[in-house]
Amino acid sequence: MEGQSYHNPPPPPPYSSLSQSDERMWGMFCHLSALAGFLIPFGNIIGPLIVWQTQKDKSAFVDFHGKESLNFQITMTIAYAVCFLLFIIAIGVFILPIVAVVSLVLFVIASIKANNGEYYKYPFTIRFIQ
Repeated sequence: MEGQSYHNPPPPPPYSSLSQSDERMWGMFCHLSALAGFLIPFGNIIGPLIVWQTQKDKSAFVDFHGKESLNFQITMTIAYAVCFLLFIIAIGVFILPIVAVVSLVLFVIASIKANNGEYYKYPFTIRFIQ
């Protein structure tokens, strides 16, 4: 998808078994479920994975947001691991807070966009799941 703007939505889904408000709610939950990372190790990946796997066949909108959330959370987990490795040479101490703030801001933006019924693609994200 080279050259595609982050604001261009994919084509409309052929069907949806969820109401529009339910689609927006589950899309938002795809992002908010990453908060599970504060309770359990790798919960930031497990939460979105569970929501996405249970709802992806019901709506293309939820499928889109589930993939985006998972890709972003996996990318952020890698970024946090790199920061912790960089603690050895002390630069990780300065980079980790920056990564955390950027992650939080983008996470909140994506949640709001999904709740508003908009498609949102995270910048700086490795697309592991297509």
